[in-house]
Amino acid sequence: MNLLFLGDVVGGAGCAAVRKHLPALKRKYQIDFTVVNGENSADGNGILPGSADALLESGADLLTTGNHVLRRKEIYERLDAPEAPILRPANFHPSTPGRGFCTVDMLRYRIGVINLMGNVYMDYCANVFDTVEEILPKLKDCSIVVVDLHGEATSEKLAMAHFLDGRVSLLVGTHTHVATADEQILPGGTGYITDLGMCGPTGSVLGVKPELAIQKMRGNLPVRFENAPTTACISGIVAQIDPKTGKTTKIDRIYIE
Repeated sequence: MNLLFLGDVVGGAGCAAVRKHLPALKRKYQIDFTVVNGENSADGNGILPGSADALLESGADLLTTGNHVLRRKEIYERLDAPEAPILRPANFHPSTPGRGFCTVDMLRYRIGVINLMGNVYMDYCANVFDTVEEILPKLKDCSIVVVDLHGEATSEKLAMAHFLDGRVSLLVGTHTHVATADEQILPGGTGYITDLGMCGPTGSVLGVKPELAIQKMRGNLPVRFENAPTTACISGIVAQIDPKTGKTTKIDRIYIE
């Protein structure tokens, strides 16, 4: 099966880029299942029902998120809806709206998707290694398991990949908005990339107007971030996974402006 995973969508420009390019990408690579990280898909930050719908209507089957998912209260009800195709990190506090993993029935096989948030340099949440250990037995009926680790530290993502090698099909990193060039298949058959990059404005600082990012970093005063009004890119990977073994057999990085 062919799985497409797109990195963090930033604002309306990112949603528009996904809408423009996703249908053609799915045809080109004969995609069976598409996951998109939509945690910054609302203009400003966070995710709103409207931005979630925009991505799902463009062809995403499931949305993962990260540390900004709870910024907009309007999304809480959607997160709590039964079988909602939106995940939040599984190691958030149990009182948090939503769920951190799910199972998708593809008729001939099942896909398990786990959304996690890193512990290093991130807001406090439960230990990410302990959390994934608790979840994996609940996905024993899934021949394919995919993990989105939303984290800051490269070392933490790499450590998790080796920790899960041979136990999950694919682990992708999100959050830093800069695509890494280390897509690979680990010895146990787990596909891996440290960060998918972003779907959002080019010529920006992680999607934000450069002058606002500079103002924040130079003066250390509160700044209202705005998304850069430029052309947008999409970034991610296509993974070929064998449903019988659960192993990734091929992984390719994609980037389109």
